[in-house]
Amino acid sequence: MKSLLFALFAFSSVLAYDPLKPSEAALTAPLDFTVQDAKRDRALPIRVFLPATAKPAPVVLFSHGLGGSCQNNPYLGKHWSARGYVVVFVQHPGSDESVWKGQGPARIPMAMKQAASLENFLLRVADIPAVLDQLTRWNAEEAHALRGRLDPTHVGMSGHSFGAVTTQAVSGQSLPVGGARFTDPRIKAAVMMSPSVPAAGSAERAFGSVTLPWLLMTGTKDVARIGSMTIGGDLDSRLGVYPALPPGDKYELVLHEAEHGAFGERALPGEGRQQNPNHHRAILALSTAFWDAFLKGDAEAKAWLNGETSRSVLEKDDKWQRK
Repeated sequence: MKSLLFALFAFSSVLAYDPLKPSEAALTAPLDFTVQDAKRDRALPIRVFLPATAKPAPVVLFSHGLGGSCQNNPYLGKHWSARGYVVVFVQHPGSDESVWKGQGPARIPMAMKQAASLENFLLRVADIPAVLDQLTRWNAEEAHALRGRLDPTHVGMSGHSFGAVTTQAVSGQSLPVGGARFTDPRIKAAVMMSPSVPAAGSAERAFGSVTLPWLLMTGTKDVARIGSMTIGGDLDSRLGVYPALPPGDKYELVLHEAEHGAFGERALPGEGRQQNPNHHRAILALSTAFWDAFLKGDAEAKAWLNGETSRSVLEKDDKWQRK
């Protein structure tokens, strides 16, 4: 009898959990700051979405794709902050919108391809700890707007495309040369949108020792094209990450017919398909449940994520798996 009651309670809890339900409290407009990294003489714009609560909240960082900015993907910032997270969008000079702004249309593809460089990758992976260091200082600074708003012991990392590559590097990936790592120990879980395997070396070596919870998101048409050029990984590269990961809180979502721009606010140049509004619904629901499970330790969220109820936000041809 007790086991039956426990099962019914667990089932009702999963049904009650809803990752798409936002807080009813009104949110303020996002705040813009600049992180000055004096050691590298580098200025990093950031945009911060704060939750309604004044208590210290878990932090989620987001790294934009090639040619993007900290103003991209506000739908993520609005929803995640409404669910109780401090969401920090980081801008990476050298691989941000400055790459294409002011360029003639004929020059943009080559400028973008050149910006997807090892130099910019190394700058990006150093940007993340620099931002976390500054956020920690501001969190303790008496007169700062972020004073006491952050819980630096519960940090998530996310990103799209080049931002996914950045996220992979700071949350557990081993690099091809000598197995080097840029993992930041403050990061407790990571969400990659349009991930990719490294251009050199095996995926198993790169991802086989990842211990953090990872959620990968891609689409069946997730290829970044600029003009006639393909920038970043192809679909095989996107789908090659998950099989190389060890078991233990690893998840993959493959959205049917989703293109590269499905993870942003609008279709990218060259993408002819109208965006499917359910893609954002699935992205928000699964990512929120993932953060709740692994940054807040919410047992109901993890049960929802691991159970059949999570498929209720998906369409029939979407693929969702875990190990």
